[in-house]
Amino acid sequence: MNIRINNLNKAFGEKTAVDIPQLTINNGEIVGIVGNNGAGKTTLFRLMLDLIKADGGDISIQDDSEKGASVEINPAKSEDWKVFTGAYIDEGFLIDFLTPEEFFAFIGKVNGLTEHETYERTDMFKQFMNGEILGQEKLIRSFSAGNKQKIGIISAFINRPKVAILDEPFNFLDPSSQNSLKHIIKNYHAQNDATILISSHNLYHIIDVSSRIILLENGRIIKDMPNTGDDTKRELEEYFNIAQ
Repeated sequence: MNIRINNLNKAFGEKTAVDIPQLTINNGEIVGIVGNNGAGKTTLFRLMLDLIKADGGDISIQDDSEKGASVEINPAKSEDWKVFTGAYIDEGFLIDFLTPEEFFAFIGKVNGLTEHETYERTDMFKQFMNGEILGQEKLIRSFSAGNKQKIGIISAFINRPKVAILDEPFNFLDPSSQNSLKHIIKNYHAQNDATILISSHNLYHIIDVSSRIILLENGRIIKDMPNTGDDTKRELEEYFNIAQ
C-alpha cells in the first residue's frame, strides 16, 4: 500500500494544524512521526482515517494487491480502505461498556471473522496482555489506562491490516509492555510487509522501530529522513535540545 498526500491542509481557527504539500509513504515502510505537542501528528492521522475533513488537498491509497491491477482509493470518497486498515488513536475507539472479549468479538465480526478466528488472532498478544486483559469479568471502562491502551492496540491488528496507524501507542504502558509492543510491531511488519505509521513523543521508541522518521512542527514537515540509527538519533536529539 502506497499512501500519497497532496496539498493537504487543515486549520482550526487561525491555527494551522496540517500543511503538507506532498508526502508519499511507500509500501512496507514503518514511518515514525515525531513532534512536540501541537505539531499536528494526531490531526494528520485523523485526516488519513477520514475522522475529520480537510480544508483542502487529498489523501489517496494505492492498492496494488490485485493481480494485474492497481486501485487508487480516496478515504474521503470511498469506504474500501477500511477493509485493509487498522488504527488506534485514543479511548474514543473503544466501546467501553463491553468486556475485552465482547469488544474483540465485535471487531472480528465486523471484519467477517468467526469467534474462533478472532480468538486465534488475539492469542498472539498473550504476552503483551500479561494475564490482565482476558478473563477479568469486567468492562473496558474499569481497566487502567495502560490496559485500555493495550485493548485498543490489539483491536487495531485483529483484521490483519495492510496499513496500521497507531497514535502514541507507548503512552500509559510500563517499560516491559513498551518493549513487548516494539517486538509486536517489528514482527507484524516482517510477517505481513505492512505499512505502519506510528507517532510518539518518545524519540527512542520511534528510532527503535521505524525505517523512516518524519518530524512535524506546526503541521509542516521539517525533516523527512531514513532511520540510519546513531546519525538520526543525534539529529533528532539536537533538534529537541536533548542534553547528551
